[in-house]
Amino acid sequence: MEPIAENVKRGRERIAEACLRAGRPETSVTLVAVSKTQSPEIIRRAYDAGVRDFGENRVQELIKKYPSYDGARVHMIGHLQTNKAALVTSRCALIQSVDSIRLAQTIDRAAEKKGCVQNVLAELNIAREADKSGLMPEALDEFLDQFREFSHLKLCGLMTIGPKPENEQSNRKYFEKCYRIYVDKRAKTCNNIVLEILSMGMSRDYAAAIEEGATMVRVGTAIFGERFYPAT
Repeated sequence: MEPIAENVKRGRERIAEACLRAGRPETSVTLVAVSKTQSPEIIRRAYDAGVRDFGENRVQELIKKYPSYDGARVHMIGHLQTNKAALVTSRCALIQSVDSIRLAQTIDRAAEKKGCVQNVLAELNIAREADKSGLMPEALDEFLDQFREFSHLKLCGLMTIGPKPENEQSNRKYFEKCYRIYVDKRAKTCNNIVLEILSMGMSRDYAAAIEEGATMVRVGTAIFGERFYPAT
């Protein structure tokens, strides 16, 4: 079997095993293949292996490789600057990294101009890391209250990026905390807030994230291998 196809198969098996331990169906978790730095050819090989959701961290890379995602859904998972928000609005099935009302306002205006409703996730800085973006948990209620005013955005759930894990279990406490917040805030459901997605867990710890309630996992190196960063 081709290496990427083998990695995708192994990844889906791990997802199924984690779901079984959590008492959930395998279909309750979406696999997002993080394809940053990967070539269009590699992306299509992952697509041929059954991957239908891909994540990108950089706007310029997403735009450049956009034709490669034909037939699949692309997610913006990296930090998004307001001056680049319009470039990915309507192109992405999901913008996962909305970390401020200001960014949400910018996306909402861009979506209005493009005549669409953009699906987004609110990013939480669950571990309160100074070098990472994301809303602090105590700021989420105010964010949700203000988000209700947007007519061209739909908030589909929450996303978090845990600290670099020392092992598969080291971020479990953060996943558990994020899940509790997710469950609590689901009561805030209104016309444009329907919290159905909890995106957390990456290559080293996605099984633990699933066991703690993740409905979406973002897996890069476990599918594509170590990334190659070209010299600049």
